[in-house]
Amino acid sequence: QVQLVESGGGLVQAGGSLRLSCVASGRTFSSFVMGWFRQAPGKEREFVAAIKWGYSNTYYADSAKGRFTISRDNAKNTMYLQMNSLEPEDTAVYYCASRTTPPASMSPADYGYWGQGTQVTVSS
Repeated sequence: QVQLVESGGGLVQAGGSLRLSCVASGRTFSSFVMGWFRQAPGKEREFVAAIKWGYSNTYYADSAKGRFTISRDNAKNTMYLQMNSLEPEDTAVYYCASRTTPPASMSPADYGYWGQGTQVTVSS
């Protein structure tokens, strides 16, 4: 079992920045890749970014490239999502997730462990 807890969401004006954190506990060594997803009201959950836990490989959705940066601190079992140049379209609940087997995936269905989510609201 892997437990995930997100934090760092909030209300920010367009053009602003936020940094989300996801702390993992439990069988964290079993995580192969961890990712950030988001879900806006009335929309399906979508991929934002992912990182291989033991490597430096990162993956981004087109909407996140150039604005968001995913990173991790293995010693703290923590993953981060630095979000810059935020837009109202980025408003959503952001979830972190863990996948225990390869390959890295952008599909929510491939992730077995999820956090409770943190709300990000970007005002125009």
